Amino acid sequence: MRPSFKSFKEKALENPEIKAEYEALQPIFELKKQMIQARLAANLTQEDVANLLHTKKSNISRLESPNAEHLPNMGTLLEYAKAVGFSLEINFKKNSFA
Repeated sequence: MRPSFKSFKEKALENPEIKAEYEALQPIFELKKQMIQARLAANLTQEDVANLLHTKKSNISRLESPNAEHLPNMGTLLEYAKAVGFSLEINFKKNSFA
């Protein structure tokens, strides 16, 4: 029987270097997840958002992808939020290790 992704992830996170990198990427993954959730809550497809922003669907796909090499800039995030009927809110949270 093949190990599950959950067990693979738990085992990988036992490595301190992998765990540190994983934790560093969490805010990016959370941002992308919230973008997708907002779009779905608005009952919009990536194609719909692309039309609203006068761009291509591939650009929206890349924008929402957690694997994208570049992070969106503030202006892009504001435009995306407006297109899906949301506002953008940014919060600073104290690190538990600081």
